[in-house]
Amino acid sequence: MLMRTDPFRELDRLAQHLMAPGTWSRPSAMPMDAYRAGDEYVVVFDLPGVVPEAIDIDVERNMLTVRTERRPAAKADDVQMELSERPLGVFSRQIVLADTLDTEHIEAHYDAGVLTVRIPIAERAKPRKISVGVGSGRQEISG
Repeated sequence: MLMRTDPFRELDRLAQHLMAPGTWSRPSAMPMDAYRAGDEYVVVFDLPGVVPEAIDIDVERNMLTVRTERRPAAKADDVQMELSERPLGVFSRQIVLADTLDTEHIEAHYDAGVLTVRIPIAERAKPRKISVGVGSGRQEISG
């Protein structure tokens, strides 16, 4: 049997137990970080224990949706669960993307339980210099 010494851990476990696991109609949120790196935005999701085939990423207009499901591991009949703290069920996160992002070239990579989504900044949104031309004459106003 496993022993715990953190008294607040038991309260956290109880709160998680009282909340139903995520379902497709009411998914749980997944932790994420988002940051800009050069000419792209990077969004990183923690998805430990999820198989890559269970990850579904959609983009519709300017809404990015990441959805996945973590199911319990198959156990033999003689296995008795003593402690279960890892969340199971459906997880989903939606992010509204700015119009300045290139949703046609989004890339995603999953490694070691971390999903990394890279969204390039659209060429039209990148800063650029505007050259100033010099005219040979002036416009005159008659009147």
